[in-house]
Amino acid sequence: MYEIVIVLFLIVAIAMVALILIQQGKGAGMGASFGAGASNTVFGSAGSGGFLTRATWACVILFFGICLFIGWMQKNAHQTTDSFSNLETETTATQSAAPEAVTEDIPVVSETDAPTVDDTNDKK
Repeated sequence: MYEIVIVLFLIVAIAMVALILIQQGKGAGMGASFGAGASNTVFGSAGSGGFLTRATWACVILFFGICLFIGWMQKNAHQTTDSFSNLETETTATQSAAPEAVTEDIPVVSETDAPTVDDTNDKK
């Protein structure tokens, strides 16, 4: 399902970019008003502004809708349970499984056994 939505998302994004790039700027209508052959266009003398604008808005709405749907899918895919819901059983399980402390095998070093640094050789 996720892969299908991503492919649809890419198709809508490419269509939206193409529709935006096809549209003419605001200054392009000035030449058509002085008889530059506007009636010879594919969309007639009214121009393609209405169709392209509506198609672009439809792609934009679909694009944002798919973005929200992908976000919702990601939220539900990684939903974790609350780790604080069962604290009492976890603490008793970890306390009972802890090994006993063994202090018999640990060597103890006293201050007299510790090596000292002789700094008399450094002062020459």
